[in-house]
Amino acid sequence: MTLNIRVIAPDKTVWDANAEEVILPSSTGQLGILTGHIPLLTALDIGVMRVRIDKEWQPIILLGGFAEIENNNITILVNGAEETSNLDLDKIQKNLDEATIALTEAQTNKDKIDATQNLRKARARLQAINVLNN
Repeated sequence: MTLNIRVIAPDKTVWDANAEEVILPSSTGQLGILTGHIPLLTALDIGVMRVRIDKEWQPIILLGGFAEIENNNITILVNGAEETSNLDLDKIQKNLDEATIALTEAQTNKDKIDATQNLRKARARLQAINVLNN
């Protein structure tokens, strides 16, 4: 038995496949889903969704949204998503450093919110590349 997982962004369907397991970045922490999971609706945070297909983990960067789990179907509506096939560790580390500096230098509330979001995205990219390299 498998899970049917669909990730839908405003402009396209990002992912539509079956998997044995998925780990979601929920707003309350990591949430693991296996077949037979009880029905659930949860908010998602910026982070990495990990999907296990044929014993291999594949990461997808989610930029916040909601997930509904029901009858082995997982429908995920996200604000945005990023593929992980073209991640570059040096570029990710540079973006992480820049985001950290921008947060420490932020003056206004808007600047702080924007810098925090950029830092969370940079951390998610680093987590995704670590999943790929393991």
